[in-house]
Amino acid sequence: MSVFAGLVERLADLLQPLFHASAAAAAIVLFTALVRLLLHPLSRAAARGQKARSALQPRIGELRRKYRKDPEKLRKAVLELHAEEKVSPLSGCLPSLLQMPAFLLLYHLFSTPAADGDGLLGHRLLTAPLDGRWADALAGDGVFGAAGTVYLGLFAVVAVIAAFNFLRAKKSLDTTDVAGLSGGAGAVGKAVPYMSFFTLVTVAVVPLAAALYVVTSTAWSAAERVLLYR
Repeated sequence: MSVFAGLVERLADLLQPLFHASAAAAAIVLFTALVRLLLHPLSRAAARGQKARSALQPRIGELRRKYRKDPEKLRKAVLELHAEEKVSPLSGCLPSLLQMPAFLLLYHLFSTPAADGDGLLGHRLLTAPLDGRWADALAGDGVFGAAGTVYLGLFAVVAVIAAFNFLRAKKSLDTTDVAGLSGGAGAVGKAVPYMSFFTLVTVAVVPLAAALYVVTSTAWSAAERVLLYR
């Protein structure tokens, strides 16, 4: 963990002439983008899996019509189709799951103070301390105070990204089959479009450094999906 923190701090030193007191915040954004770039091959693999599943949708639609009165036969037929075409029903999910350890590592890095009380979280983004939370800003100068406006800016960015992701996920849900999965997985699939807005809650409750990581990673994911799923 200290190795990654050291890398971010070195980035902050390099960016200091450009961003001054906000150099550490800029380093968090840049480091997150660099890690996401390294993980891009896994995202491409997930996109290939998703496209392979989408290509089966016309045939799955035929199976739905054929077995519309027998859900069990429909489920088996869909699984057999996936096996025949060598396409896993979860082929688009596995590469994404493989990225989770890196995401969790970065979140921990940007939300845990250094043992000496200094480190990344001892810096600021404009007037807002990186180790502070929205509740701290509200208790200080209020919603429209110096620190509060930093959070309002982040909330605005997250809201735009969340709305964009919601529309894309809603559209994707209309063309994605979940018949081969369990009823619980199907229910989760229907809830996916609304999960985009949970990022707003995350940004509101985590330290600002972690919020910057979340916003950067979410924005990267949105841009990546536009590129890979066009």
